[in-house]
Amino acid sequence: MPETSLQIGSITDLRDFVQAQLCDQNELEVGAFQFTERVLEKGGRPCGVFFCLHGPRSVKLIAIWETSSNTILFYGSTGERVGRIRLARAPAL
Repeated sequence: MPETSLQIGSITDLRDFVQAQLCDQNELEVGAFQFTERVLEKGGRPCGVFFCLHGPRSVKLIAIWETSSNTILFYGSTGERVGRIRLARAPAL
């Protein structure tokens, strides 16, 4: 599972990047499937963002951006972690 470092300037750029990564990893066309997100909170404060690509045949592909470690974790359709990317700079939530 390779780890790379990436610089993303805004939450919109982060959203677009995550959607493109999930599609690329699973050979899906960007924009062809529903893509949702939810801000995660701990103690009433934002601690990350949960992204979900709702693919074909009820497949769900997930990525979680953890703000504390400034890392995006990617998960496959069976729940296994398939990638990790550390952001050089965190976009504002």
